[in-house]
Parts: sequence; structure tokens; C-alpha cells
Amino acid sequence: MSASASTPAGEEKQELAPVVQCKGVNDLDKVVLREVRGSSVEVYLYGGHVTSWKDEHGDELLFVSNKAIFKPPKAIRGGIPICFPQFSNFGNLEQHGFARNKVWAIDTDPPPFPVPTTNTAYIDLILKPTEEDLKIWPHSFEYRLRVALSPGGDLMLTSRIRNTNADGKSFSFTFAYHTYFKISDISEVRVEGLETLDYLDNLQDRARFTEQGDAIVFESELDRIYLGTPSKIAIIDHEKKRTFVVRKGGLPDAVVWNPWDKKAKAMSDFGDDEYKRMVCVEAAAIEKPVTLKPGEEWTGKLELSAVPSSYYSGQLDPDRVIQDSSVPEDSIS
Repeated sequence: MSASASTPAGEEKQELAPVVQCKGVNDLDKVVLREVRGSSVEVYLYGGHVTSWKDEHGDELLFVSNKAIFKPPKAIRGGIPICFPQFSNFGNLEQHGFARNKVWAIDTDPPPFPVPTTNTAYIDLILKPTEEDLKIWPHSFEYRLRVALSPGGDLMLTSRIRNTNADGKSFSFTFAYHTYFKISDISEVRVEGLETLDYLDNLQDRARFTEQGDAIVFESELDRIYLGTPSKIAIIDHEKKRTFVVRKGGLPDAVVWNPWDKKAKAMSDFGDDEYKRMVCVEAAAIEKPVTLKPGEEWTGKLELSAVPSSYYSGQLDPDRVIQDSSVPEDSIS
């Protein structure tokens, strides 16, 4: 069982245990996942929040601000915040919903996953609404999150959200994995896979435009929601000669964001120059909210890989999509 991995005797072996529960910043509970080749992931129970993903050389692949505040109820700035049941201000809840501000529990008895995993480095978390949550969003749900690290160092997040309303009512939500990637310099980065697609420009009252470039490059603040996106997007870091590959299922939209200098200076939990070292590319379901009837369950999958840029996105196998490609786009069962 991943959540309660036994701790072998001896310090050295303990360090190599695939799943370790420990304390993080400000004594917050976290879980560390490790693979034998050296890659690792850290997940805080506060927010169900992945804050670190390191490759086999120990290089950090996710950006977390040096000014991030690891103190509830403030969300952690960086890593992979989970936006649920609302993305941004698409509704009347607080910005990005409440899932990222809640303490999740370890799920010791999750229902079986559609595709059994052979990974030993994974953890299952669960979030259920409190009485307080039901006052601001009056819907009963179970949100199960599996965070897994593959033997090759890929990071996989699987969200399963079920409507457990007893009153027969459906509910709708918007969603995003708000992933902050760590990069060498924003001027050296391009995002491929979103060419010719329509997007909503958050800097222009969400007016709709069509992407004209052959890739997205960054020369100023950018905040867009791309619609009807493919299952694979690539983030190419020329200076690092590294490409992040984002594969997703059940998440038709993709948000691309960099705050640039003025907005960076306006954020208290973000360094003035840190915008140069991060880019957000977020697998999301925003334009068409997900609606669940009682008993229905939605699945949203994210798989992140980091590969040498010699395998730039055009050369990556276009047929290789996220594991369990049987997950349909609506992902509701």
C-alpha cells in the first residue's frame, strides 16, 4: 500500500523507500516519492499540492517562488496547485476555488484504478467537503488524487471527482492543474502544439482570438486559455536543451501564463525577477464546465516528462498519448 509504505531498518534503506511521510516547511505534512534511478516528487497534504519534481540528476523541474508562503490559508506559489471547483474567477468562489487551500487526507483504501499501476512510488489523497465548504459551494463530492512517479521519472497526476449529492442534484465545475515549470530564461522558451487554435485572452476581457504564430514565445505578459487543445503540448527550453512534454486526458483546454515584470512586482509571494525563470502551462477544463449527475465520476489526467531537446516536439511519437488513452475527452463515467 503506497500510503503506508513500511520503513525498512537502517538509515540507508529508509532513504530509498519509495514513499515516505515526513514534515515540510512550517511543519506541514508532506509525502516524498522516490524512484530507484534518483528522481523524486514532493506532495504537501495542504492543497494536495506537488511542490517538487526532480530528475535522476537531482535537477528541479518545477518552479516554486522563493517567497512562497507555506502557511494556510494562503495557497503555495508554484509547483502544481489544483484549481477546483473553479478556475480563476469563472464563478463566485474565491480565485481558483478552495481545493488548493484545504488539508487533504491520505486515502488508505482507494477504489481500483482503471489501469493498475506497477509503480511503487505513488500516493493516493482524498478531499471531501467540510460543513464550511458546503456553505460556500453546496455540493457533496469525493475528490481522489493519485500522484505517481514512473520508473523513468515521469510525473503523473490522476484526479477522480465524484458527485455524492444525496439530493439528486447535478453540479458543474471548472478545473486546472496550474503547473509552474522551472526554466532557464523566459526569453529562451517556446510552447508548441497550440498553433492555429482559438484562445481567450485574459488580458483583453477574455476576447477570443486565433493563434497566428508557429509557436508561443514570450516578450511581455501573457495570459491565455487555449481551447480544444491536443493531448500533447511541448515546452522547449533552448538554453537548457530540455523539452517538457505535457500529456493530458479529459482536459480539453490549456492555459499559458507568465506574469512579466509589473505583475511580478505586485505579487507579495513572488520575487520581482522570478517571472524570468517560470512558465505556467496548465491542463484545464474551463470553457465548457464539467457537469456531473449524482453518482457520476470525472477523470482528469496529467503526465509530465522532461526529455533532451534533440527530441523536440515534432519528433515525439504523435501516437503516444497519455497512459490509458481509452479515457474519453468527456471522461465521465
